[in-house]
Amino acid sequence: QQNKLNSFLWTIKRDPPSYFFGTIHVPYTRVWDFIPENSKKAFQQSHIVYFELDLTDPYTISALSSCQLLPQGKNLQDVLPRDIYHRLKRHLEYVKLMMPSWMTPDQRGKGLYADYLFNAIAGNWERKRPVWVMLMVNSLTEVDIRSRGVPVLDLYLAQEAERLRKQTGAVEKVEEQCHPLNGLNFSQV
Repeated sequence: QQNKLNSFLWTIKRDPPSYFFGTIHVPYTRVWDFIPENSKKAFQQSHIVYFELDLTDPYTISALSSCQLLPQGKNLQDVLPRDIYHRLKRHLEYVKLMMPSWMTPDQRGKGLYADYLFNAIAGNWERKRPVWVMLMVNSLTEVDIRSRGVPVLDLYLAQEAERLRKQTGAVEKVEEQCHPLNGLNFSQV
């Protein structure tokens, strides 16, 4: 039924053609079988690929981590209402307790430990801005934990582009993503 799927692929008619493909930030294995062949073919035939952000660049990852932090000397406990902060803390303790049972045998076979995984996702949570903590909490579910270690679609395509020696780039800078999210007020978060 590949031909009946909406491809989220737009073609810009020029010579050679350009393509615009809308991705989502989920493990690629959840969506790969539903990406139509025309989208996969356009990617294979392309020589230059631009992504939202360059997720293969260590600076991008570092800048994303830095932008999530509260100003120096501030702590989440200072900005959240006390009851919400304590509920959040209890929830994260629950997640940390449950995480070993949520992990797959494959993850364990690759040397992933629950404590390591928890710290990789939630480490330094008390220094993060509320909007980033909310996004982090939303990703701390059993389903999401079981898919950790599988790259999101954007990263998978970026890794494939590098493997195929395609020229890559990014449409946005980290700041263009961070500043709007960091500009949300508490009631919006």
